[in-house]
Amino acid sequence: MSIINKFLHLVNSCNRRIVLAPVLLSIMGILCLSSISYNNGTFPSREVIIQSVALILGLLLTCITLYLGYRFFTSLEKFLYIFGIALLLTVYIPGIGTSSYGSRAWIDVGIVTFQPSEAAKIIFILAMSAYLSNHNTSLHRAGGIILAALYGLPFIFIVAKEDFGTGCVFCVIWIFMVFCSGLELRIIGRLALCLFIATPLIYHFLAGYQKERIDAFLKPGDLDLPGNYQVWNSKIAIGSGGFWGKGYLQGTQSNLGFLPIPKSDFIFAAIVEELGFIGGLAIILLFALFLYQSLKVTKYAKDLQGTLVGAGLTGMFFFQSFENIAMTMGIMPVTGITLPFVSYGGSSMLSSMMGVGLLLSISCRQKV
Repeated sequence: MSIINKFLHLVNSCNRRIVLAPVLLSIMGILCLSSISYNNGTFPSREVIIQSVALILGLLLTCITLYLGYRFFTSLEKFLYIFGIALLLTVYIPGIGTSSYGSRAWIDVGIVTFQPSEAAKIIFILAMSAYLSNHNTSLHRAGGIILAALYGLPFIFIVAKEDFGTGCVFCVIWIFMVFCSGLELRIIGRLALCLFIATPLIYHFLAGYQKERIDAFLKPGDLDLPGNYQVWNSKIAIGSGGFWGKGYLQGTQSNLGFLPIPKSDFIFAAIVEELGFIGGLAIILLFALFLYQSLKVTKYAKDLQGTLVGAGLTGMFFFQSFENIAMTMGIMPVTGITLPFVSYGGSSMLSSMMGVGLLLSISCRQKV
């Protein structure tokens, strides 16, 4: 079978509805970036161009990932594991690693900056799925759980040291995957209890700006705390949008500089200001549709590796979308986690679209 025929066969046999929501969400994000750049007199801005190119390249990466299949990547477990850790450590290379908003989480590759943790999330899911599928029977013993935790600890520790929010994403991915590998719910509960008890100790080791964000969440009425100023302006933007919104290109909070980081962290608030409750509801429903399809793919995966890859991706997309939307409303602490497919970021777009490709490849090999 030729490459083209094989690819067409895969396209015909996969769940193509998985792609619908990510593409629509990506278009909404680009439209929001266009609105901001238009009102600033810089249309088309650098961000609009990069995000549009990233979407096109991301769709191409989706097709490549679908063609190769998730098993091709999970077979490279040892290489991916080492490569993922090395990739995360590149932010510490002098002259390459750069800091932004208090986090040293980017590398400068000349034309653009790249966030290694975005690619590392996909690598972590693939490597972890291969490990758990080979050791799932040992997870019923304390030793097996400890080994599974130690396997993922290097990724989580390296990321959380500079970017606590992304570190939380890795933890959620690990929990989803371990649970779906056969770990009993009561054991998950005990692990959650241990994590809750250790919370004060974790807080002690957080960076200053990270502690400020948690303090702001616990004291929402204190506007002197930087995190509360961000959330306050975000709430104003969301509330001012009303039911129908101010209209496309008519946003004021984002365009006049009151809304912090409207292109990435608080892009949901920027969209709701212009498109109102209807626009915000559309985003939430699109994510709900996407997560529902992801769960279906995960449930009917043909083998354990497919189930684990799907579980990791579903956990990643669920937590990131929930945390980002919730923090713009003051329901969750500000963590700097971007909204998948919508927020500005080429590395985020590429890794997210590769995740979509992996879900498509799992759907091609479903149980009847």
